[in-house]
Amino acid sequence: MQESQVQHTLPGIPEPLMHPGERPGPATFLPTGRWLVEGLRAAFFLSPRVSARAPEPWQVLVIAVIALAVDAAAQRVEVMGPAIFNLQAWLSGWWTLPLFAGLAWWAFPSQESPACTVQRGGVTACLVLWLAASVSNTLVYEGLMAAMVHGWVEGRVLSWPWLRWAVYFVFTAWSLGVSFFLIVRFAGWTGRAAVFALALLASTALTTWQFETRSWEKDYARSADAEAVDNKPRLHLSQETLEAQQALWQRTVAAIAPQRPGVADVYGLVFAPYAAEDVFLRESTMVSRVLAERFDANGRVLHLLNHAGTAQTHPWATTLNLQRAIETLAGRMDRDNDVLVVYLTSHGARDFKLAASHWPLEVAPLSPAELREALDKAGIRNRVIAVSACYSGGWIDALADDNTLVMTAADATHTSYGCGQLSELTFFGRAMFDEQLRNTRSFEQAFARAVPVIKQREIDAGKADGFSNPQIRVGANIGPVLRALEQRLDR
Repeated sequence: MQESQVQHTLPGIPEPLMHPGERPGPATFLPTGRWLVEGLRAAFFLSPRVSARAPEPWQVLVIAVIALAVDAAAQRVEVMGPAIFNLQAWLSGWWTLPLFAGLAWWAFPSQESPACTVQRGGVTACLVLWLAASVSNTLVYEGLMAAMVHGWVEGRVLSWPWLRWAVYFVFTAWSLGVSFFLIVRFAGWTGRAAVFALALLASTALTTWQFETRSWEKDYARSADAEAVDNKPRLHLSQETLEAQQALWQRTVAAIAPQRPGVADVYGLVFAPYAAEDVFLRESTMVSRVLAERFDANGRVLHLLNHAGTAQTHPWATTLNLQRAIETLAGRMDRDNDVLVVYLTSHGARDFKLAASHWPLEVAPLSPAELREALDKAGIRNRVIAVSACYSGGWIDALADDNTLVMTAADATHTSYGCGQLSELTFFGRAMFDEQLRNTRSFEQAFARAVPVIKQREIDAGKADGFSNPQIRVGANIGPVLRALEQRLDR
């Protein structure tokens, strides 16, 4: 959400700044700095001391530029590292400005025709005061957001999932309160002012609901430091690359080993859709090897990966390829008796979608519902699903059933750890697959042993938002299937 989307609705209408018949003169002029000061007073519910003065047109322009520049610059601080400015998203936060300029003209106490200049001056003065008042709201709100994003402040309270929403609504209320204060203070509580206030509320709600895109977005193409980026391979979307991917997909599918009659085979699907950080390349490769070596799945693991250096060796990790991979594996395996292990590794978000990035290729994020739909449609009964991502506990309810074991690197309200640019493996992937599953073939035992290891490592690393709290849910029917598999593999 953007604070600018809330505070950029025109506030109330000031009182007539001149009486009918009065003409602007030298005494009515206020310096630009004074307009800014009086607008900042209004931001803290102190009456602006503008008397009968109205701003010059050039002052309106200057103060508007200042407010807009502060808004754009302050939002930039929220994004760590290189970022791209989304002009369309930024402008969408200001769409109500012309709407409310017209409403302000309508709501301002009507005057006789000779005094139209009075009404005009009132509207422009109101606009200038509101723009100046918005600067305080923007700076304080974006400062708090930046402090949380950059880790400038620490504490358990920062891990509360509703904290950002709480801060957002507090500052929304502040902005609306200032607007109402100006309406009542200068225009009085008339019928038109009441309609104006209702329109203010409605437009704020509409803006919050409809315009959620942020003005600044992380530039994943330049997310590492300059030297590292220069030395990293880059994906070039040429015709040759696209044709090579199609041929690679056909070869990969053709190489999948068939099901063996009378044997409960393990098939694997490893999905790493985030190309911007090498940790997901390393982790997905490691998990693929563990499945092949420890679970007799050699030739039965499909590894979908987004990385600029693997366009010639690995099919891309896209939602469509994931669906195709599940269909393909379902066609090779015994869907009633074999086991499919799905491992997903990427960044996660509070909406529980798995982040995807492979610039300049556009890749949509993956939701739990999409994975569940693909598995159900393919008719694969026995499933082991592991999700290594922040907030991945939100996947459990969508994926769990009697025939499924689901593991996640975190619960639904906490981040996981170890997915940064300098990480070798995530804490979950390292403890669960690279360590514990090399000593046992029981997913439940490995998980139980991995959790305290992860907790201690997070404490040692100084994880600020609390224990990630990995989750597991084991369906009633999948337990016996996995125990029989362990017995066969341990013989």
